[in-house]
Amino acid sequence: MSYQTIGVIGAGAWGTALAQTLSSSGRDVTIWSFEPDCADAINKRHVNDCYLDGVPLDPRLKATSEPADLAGSDAILSVAPAQHTRATLQSFAPHIASGTPVLLCSKGIEISSRAFMAGVLRDVLPDAVPAVLSGPSFAADVARGLPTAVTLACEDARVGEQLVEACAAPTFRPYLTDDVIGAEIGGAVKNVLAIVCGIVLGKGLGRSAHAAIMARGFAEMTRLGKALGARPETLTGLCGLGDLVLTCSSEMSRNMSCGLALGRGESLNHILENRLAVTEGVATAPALKTLALDNDVEMPISFALADILSGDLSVDDAMIRLMSREHRSETE
Repeated sequence: MSYQTIGVIGAGAWGTALAQTLSSSGRDVTIWSFEPDCADAINKRHVNDCYLDGVPLDPRLKATSEPADLAGSDAILSVAPAQHTRATLQSFAPHIASGTPVLLCSKGIEISSRAFMAGVLRDVLPDAVPAVLSGPSFAADVARGLPTAVTLACEDARVGEQLVEACAAPTFRPYLTDDVIGAEIGGAVKNVLAIVCGIVLGKGLGRSAHAAIMARGFAEMTRLGKALGARPETLTGLCGLGDLVLTCSSEMSRNMSCGLALGRGESLNHILENRLAVTEGVATAPALKTLALDNDVEMPISFALADILSGDLSVDDAMIRLMSREHRSETE
């Protein structure tokens, strides 16, 4: 089957960038926006100045605020924030036919259930075909047609191949895997580590500490992956190490910029109150801590961030706690 008619749930920066790429490649794309004003701007002025200002959009891209307008789509991209994915998919459930592929493009762990997005999808739409899109990709780069490579994970090989063909563009290259849990772990954990990397640089702790957090954070990601059945090669690929390097190295990352502000002494409430876009790592950190504890996985950097965000630990005390841990082999 050729997935020609695509519905995109969520008109934030990432949802809009993906819709733009698909539409520019000749797909018939309708994007759903929670905000009617945003949908109106996309339809009439071909811009999304709420979330992706300065990027002209394909005039063929259609927008709506009515879930029913996505009925009959050959495939769906779910790009609602992770903590809102369950409720959003529930509102679309009557309009998504059985057997429809749903490509999950949000990165995170649901706090209430400790489920990744594929688990949320199984709960809400058990007859949908789950897939995951993850990898090193800033929305502005993708929307402007800059070269980007990502991972597309789907356990159904035939559907996965067809989704790759549907999503591919001259400047957007998906690589296929069937390791759905690996793709989800990489996308969720890197957001948490990016906040820590931002704190390190915002606090002035130096590039050596920044590199150490990335390397030891990747070890944490790998341990969680092993415990949950992910393949190591998935996490050393685009959706793991690749995404980690990008997100931990640029202020364009909402998670890293949040960490930079925290390291400079701003309060978490003040940071989040002054943002339109969601900083996924903030909600993911406590869910990740609980998930890791449930599976007896040691993740001291991720645990430290969860405690910083909850107010139970200061940045200075977190540094002391991490640096004074018992000495051990790096590969232990």
